[in-house]
Amino acid sequence: MGYVTPNMGWHVSEFKLLDYSDSHPAEGNVIHGQMAILHCTPLPFLSLRISNTSLTRASARIGFVAMTTPVSASSSSSTSTYQYQVPELDANHMERVADNTFPRYTSNTNTKRIGKGTAIVWFRNDLRLLDNEALYKAYLSSQSLLPVYCVDPRLFSSTYHFGFPKTSALRAQFLLQCLADLRKNLMKQGLNLLVRHGKPEDILPSLAKAFRAHTVYAQKETCSEEVNVERLVARGLQQVVISFEESSGVTVSNSIPTLQLVWGTTLYHLDDLPFDATCLPDVYTQFRKLVEAKCTIRSCIKLPASLGPPPLVEDWGCLPSLEQLGLSSQNVTKGMKFVGGETAALSRVYEYFWKKDLLKVYKETRNGMLGPDYSTKFSPWLASGSLSPRFIYEEVKRYENERLANSSTYWVLFELIWRDYFRFLSVKYGNSLFHLGGPRKVQHNWSQDKNLFEAWRDGCTGYPLIDANMKELSTTGFMSNRGRQIVCSFLVRDMGIDWRMGAEWFETCLLDYDPCSNYGNWTYGSGVGNDPREDRYFSIPKQAQTYDPEGEYVAYWLPQLRKIPKEKRNFPGNLYIPQIVPLKFGTASGYKYNKDKSLGAGRTNDRGSERRWNRR
Repeated sequence: MGYVTPNMGWHVSEFKLLDYSDSHPAEGNVIHGQMAILHCTPLPFLSLRISNTSLTRASARIGFVAMTTPVSASSSSSTSTYQYQVPELDANHMERVADNTFPRYTSNTNTKRIGKGTAIVWFRNDLRLLDNEALYKAYLSSQSLLPVYCVDPRLFSSTYHFGFPKTSALRAQFLLQCLADLRKNLMKQGLNLLVRHGKPEDILPSLAKAFRAHTVYAQKETCSEEVNVERLVARGLQQVVISFEESSGVTVSNSIPTLQLVWGTTLYHLDDLPFDATCLPDVYTQFRKLVEAKCTIRSCIKLPASLGPPPLVEDWGCLPSLEQLGLSSQNVTKGMKFVGGETAALSRVYEYFWKKDLLKVYKETRNGMLGPDYSTKFSPWLASGSLSPRFIYEEVKRYENERLANSSTYWVLFELIWRDYFRFLSVKYGNSLFHLGGPRKVQHNWSQDKNLFEAWRDGCTGYPLIDANMKELSTTGFMSNRGRQIVCSFLVRDMGIDWRMGAEWFETCLLDYDPCSNYGNWTYGSGVGNDPREDRYFSIPKQAQTYDPEGEYVAYWLPQLRKIPKEKRNFPGNLYIPQIVPLKFGTASGYKYNKDKSLGAGRTNDRGSERRWNRR
């Protein structure tokens, strides 16, 4: 999951070290620089039945076709079974896009390396070359650079409270594609990627000793699972003593390798905020106005033309298969199929901004749910670090200079700032972001009804709009921003289910999972976060009327609805499975197919919400 620690000092030796052992911080016991750990009794959901179709939809291939043939010739074009590649460009075209992009972010002058010896760059959630400051600093500080990725078994364990798989086969496959692409791009720059299987705190000190590395560089994380690994790595490095000898064999000095952490995941740099992160405004709009008025976004870092040489390595290691990770591979044949890696990420930006010229209408289309192009779909690459938010910013500005500047071009940046906000929020609120009461410590009598949750998880609630979104999530690892808000509201408002169950299921399934955005949004949507509208509720009748008026989306994911008249698809009555719970506000029986009439119960949130689950 990645719990949060509020201590953001970069000198890891100042942290008090903990024996983590997958324990969970107790509510209210997180203090600056130290966490009190409470060993909790696991809840009975560890034995929840998880259907294979919910977890194993992954691809074993990296090359894809853009779309498949419709399943049935009798199906309408709007509801035929298509599989979309994202991006739609073929492998050769993606390579050409990347080859044309990298030179713009390559320094034209010889970058002087001021360091000596070997430095290790530990790749984590920053699986890219372009605008990677940790990589750049490691290069400058050394004569030889060793890139490393650790396949940490903890990434494939279980979520804390309810025992769901921590990483689905779909996200694991996306990660493996990202790593294969990273290795390929590093090799173009004169390096390679050393892949080792095990815990970073075991691997990195051993590598530092073997290669006599003086520093391990890595991107700084903010959540406690990740931060704890940083502490353990730092402690392990402190046990390593490297001796430097003269040619005569006489030892002239000893040194201890260090861990250098670099901030690199947000649009606005932490050090550039006009306030301390612990004083972050509790309302997004206040935060946005402050940073827009008082902060400057740093330029993307330009790398030298070559990053070599690497040290002499006998075995660079192989990427694991899904089966070696304990996961089953299954090809995605319906919905959106994302291609992992920086090459694909740069290609998607090119495709969406420049080739299809969709940036100019983004604000008008962003609340769609069906198809690959209603939104940018950048979020899986942002979450894996295959794409820099500052690169997106510079591409938006280039688009505005060369083509058009309007509310849509601004809105992409607006949502990147939302992503920043949740990252900085994790710094301010620490582990309370993961607690039942959230940052506001709200007392609420949540249900943990197993049958109700499974109906939601498996898309069997009797509400087509909910079920279609949940089918899409388990099939593709993705769901629209609009869909995420709707299914969240239904789970916590209409079903009364513990919001953490939904958050952990999203953690399992989402290609674009990151703890800050995921848990920030779930606390927000469930009324325990910093949403100024604590009773935010999404009326299914109104959402269906507004965003799926002809039932195209629900018919796409629920084929049994295709033969039903369009006006009945979202509320088909006895023609569909029974509704598992009544709606909290209003009923489906009052729903009528009327494009001009706004329907829905009181206390709904039917205007375009500014909150974004991630950048999509």
